[in-house]
Parts: sequence; structure tokens; C-alpha cells
Amino acid sequence: MSEEIRYMHRYKGCMETELVLGDRWLKIIYASPFGRLPLWLAIKRAWFSKWYGRKMSRPESKSRIAPFIREFQVDEEELAEPVETHGCFNDFFIRTLKKEARPICEGPDEIAFPADGRHLGFQRISETSSIFVKGQNFDLPSLFGSQELAKPYEKGSLVISRLCPVDYHRFHFPVDGFASKPDLINGPLYSVNPIALRKNISILWENKRYLNFCDSPQVGRVAQFLVGATCVGSVTLTAELPCEVSKGEEFGYFSFGGSTVLTLFEENKVTLSNDLLECSSRCIELYARMGDEMGTFCQK
Repeated sequence: MSEEIRYMHRYKGCMETELVLGDRWLKIIYASPFGRLPLWLAIKRAWFSKWYGRKMSRPESKSRIAPFIREFQVDEEELAEPVETHGCFNDFFIRTLKKEARPICEGPDEIAFPADGRHLGFQRISETSSIFVKGQNFDLPSLFGSQELAKPYEKGSLVISRLCPVDYHRFHFPVDGFASKPDLINGPLYSVNPIALRKNISILWENKRYLNFCDSPQVGRVAQFLVGATCVGSVTLTAELPCEVSKGEEFGYFSFGGSTVLTLFEENKVTLSNDLLECSSRCIELYARMGDEMGTFCQK
């Protein structure tokens, strides 16, 4: 029987079942010993994602847009441009939305989700050990590629924002501040689907990723990781950094595939939203949209 991925929908207030693109082959690759060889030979290699990316950028891929919209129930009313104006599937995948489709939380002490997706939040990073495979701890030094850079976040907070192929795939800044120029940390391109993550959480610090810091007067130095995945060989940064940025301002986008944004805060800087923490304590992801409230500044 197929393993369902269930999550809490913040706006509907109920559990839903995720429609997974590539569900069948993900199970073969990550849950079966027969999948390990093709995984090593092709799927995690950069050339596979580049090849698939080119495939989704060809004019003939435009024919995939309408069936995708129907199957995954994409709301066309949110689109900034009509569907027919997209010249290929990847153009549609990195679509922009009307401003009113993603309002940014206005409270002066509120922190915004950086992307649409299914989110897990931990007030203390040490709490992640309760939801992943026994014996796997969240390895901050490996994630940062540096013990020194990781140290300020050892007792801090973490939000994992997982973007599915159906989601709006542009990512944004969660707070106001001065954003640094991102650093690239190279790696393979494993899937970040829960089927894969349940087998091996180290995917998050092995995959190719960008690291960015945003220095905020209210919450200190916020670290963001933009994690690529299978079929996401391309992370495009649209913000010209380093510079001052505003909460909700666009940072960049992922090309075709699923992907993840990790947001880390130093100790005692933020209080994450109650529903996010409650769901995460039960190993349930919370669906929420970019710009909605992720948490608040800690009162000094």
C-alpha cells in the first residue's frame, strides 16, 4: 500500500493528503534496495537535474502545464500572468503571483514564512531528534560547513520549509535587515520529499545549497539555507546582494522540482507560532503560505 504524506492545512484547519509528483519512483529509489544503484548512477548527479531542467524549458513542455494545473489544483486566479503566456513548463513553474495573493504579515514584531510549503518548526534545534530516524541528529557544523559559523545556532530555533512541485517556488526574506551575498556549498541533489528524508535526514546538509545571513536589529543574525533537490539543479537569486532588504521581499526562485528553505535563529531571539510548534511536536508538517506569520520577536 502506498505510504500517504499527511499535513495540517493552516487555513482549512484540517489534515490533508499530499499529492506527490513522482510518488511511485521515489518509493522505488529511496525505500527499496533495488533503487540504490540508479540513485547513485543518475538521480543524485548534477547532470540529471540539468538534463531534466533543459527538458522542462523546451517549448514542447508547455503541453504539460494544463494537465499539471488540473491534477494539482493550482489556483489560476493567483497568477500575475495568464497561463497561456508561459512559453514552457519551467516558465510556469517559476511563476510570479499577484501581490494580493501573498500579503505579508504586518505586525512589527512578526516574522514571515519565507516560502509557500509544508513547514516544521523547532524552538530549540535539539528537538529535531524526536521526529527523524532514531540515531540521526541534526548536524549543524555539516550544514554550515563550519563549526564556527554553526556555534551561535546550537541552542537556537529552526524552521524547515519544504516546497512541493505544486507550490509557488519563489522564496523571500523573513525579516527586515542587511542581507549578505550567499555562499554556495556544493553537494549532490537528493530528493527532499518526506519519503527520502525519513530514510536519511542528512540529505539536508549533503545537498547542494546556498547559505545567506541577514542581520536584523530585532532578531540578530538570521541564517537561511536554500537547498536544491532532484531536478532542482538551478537556484536563481533575484536580489542583488549585499544590501538592505525588507520582510517579504523576493530573494530568488527554484527551477523545476521540490526544494527546501531552512531558516535558523540564534537562541532566545524568536517565539515560533503555536500551531507550527504543536504540529511539529506530533511530527506533522503545517501548510502555510509565504508572507504569513511564522513567529514573533522575543520581547526583551
